[in-house]
Amino acid sequence: MVHHPPLSPQRENQLLEQVRAGNRGALGELLGAYHKQVYHLCLRMVSNPSDAADLAQDVLLKVIEHIDDFRGGSKFRTWLFRIAMNLSISHLRKRKVRKAVSLESAGDGGDDQAAALKSMIADEREPGPQLSVQTSEQVDRLLAAIEQLDEGLRGVILLRDLQEMEYSQIAEVLGLPIGTVKSRLFRARLALRQAMVDLERPNAEKPTGADG
Repeated sequence: MVHHPPLSPQRENQLLEQVRAGNRGALGELLGAYHKQVYHLCLRMVSNPSDAADLAQDVLLKVIEHIDDFRGGSKFRTWLFRIAMNLSISHLRKRKVRKAVSLESAGDGGDDQAAALKSMIADEREPGPQLSVQTSEQVDRLLAAIEQLDEGLRGVILLRDLQEMEYSQIAEVLGLPIGTVKSRLFRARLALRQAMVDLERPNAEKPTGADG
């Protein structure tokens, strides 16, 4: 897909006005600007590049189908992410996937999946102070720990800490009260911290020089 640069708020508003006037070409530019973010969100939710690509395509088709229903009551990005989250959660529930396969496990595309997830994080945003000092193994454990969260906790922590959305925007995306978003985020961070500890413990307990 052709790469589109990020839209300024002014340009996005112009495109939305053109879409409302029936200009479908403007809709193509609008969706192109957000396709990458939608794919990243779906990828982190379902932990499978192929499924994420299919879901991202489904999201764009849903937007095209229902664009006339978008009245601007929320930001376009918020509405778009709501559709992406709903489809991703539905995908996980249909497959009864509560915990994603570890990045280190063997299986279909395991190594490719790990590489894709790490490249998405590196490509999407500048690393913060904590991420910049992480070793490759620590990044692997972080991604594996995120995958162990159930979809509700995973979704809120991805939207807040990786997509950097405001509480009010997350509430709109997930259809939850702000208070519930905050409490869920608190539980998600506790669960993520515990998952990180559990993943690190086997390495810490392994005797030095042990052959396995």
